Amino acid sequence: MSAQKTEKKAVETSALKSFLSGGFGGMSLVAAGYPFDLAKVRMQTSSEYKSALECLTRTIKADGVLGLYRGMFAPLAGATPVFALCFWGYNLGQKIAVKFSGNGENSTLTTGQILFAGGFSAVPTTILMTPMERIKCLLQVSGQGGVSYKGPTDAAKYIYRTAGFRGFYTGTVLTLLRDVPGSVAYFGCYELVKKALIPEGTPKEKISTLAIVVAGGLAGVANWAVAITAPQGKYAGMRDVFVDLVRNEGPKALFKGIGPAMLRAFPANAACFLGVELSLRAMNSIW
Repeated sequence: MSAQKTEKKAVETSALKSFLSGGFGGMSLVAAGYPFDLAKVRMQTSSEYKSALECLTRTIKADGVLGLYRGMFAPLAGATPVFALCFWGYNLGQKIAVKFSGNGENSTLTTGQILFAGGFSAVPTTILMTPMERIKCLLQVSGQGGVSYKGPTDAAKYIYRTAGFRGFYTGTVLTLLRDVPGSVAYFGCYELVKKALIPEGTPKEKISTLAIVVAGGLAGVANWAVAITAPQGKYAGMRDVFVDLVRNEGPKALFKGIGPAMLRAFPANAACFLGVELSLRAMNSIW
């Protein structure tokens, strides 16, 4: 088998199953990783925390355990469509790659085709993800800069009142620049690590939970290693982000918050891919 080949895998999952399983995986990811995401955003927007542990500890002391989930409604409500679109986009990207290869839908996916499909998956999710990221980040820093929001609706009204509809899409270019390469690393790492952990020819329903968890967790780490960006909602555009951060805080500021992001990445994405794989198995068994 060519070195560029990955495990023999036909593009056989239907678009609808990919959509539904992706949504379930997204909800699993949010539930598992949200406290670390909150710590990441707070560290990116404030210099008062020395570590992720300090941020989480102070948050619990001030607001109780439920304080770790402040602002979770927006990403949780949006997890289903965003991750559903992401995995649907990944499935569609695979089919496009195979179609243009001219080898038919049952042909083996090469590493290059998987990486293309991973990058393609980021495109349809941007339409939904950018507005929700804006709302989520405003809620997570609510009260820290003098402006408080009662909830997602209040934050959305503030964005529309101050910047109009296009205010929801502030940072769209940055989102794409982050998520396209990040998604390439995400799906590419998952497929290649999973391939390395399971015997060749193992049926999908026989793949071990441990292999899925390890591959999914490492995929999340790979994604964040590529996709760490500056806080959203604070800058007018991409040039403003890099000029301001590098000038005032130095190059290391571009990686501010990477600690909690990495702490979140493994368990959250392990939960995501486990949710995806288990829901696919369930659908395949009854459908």
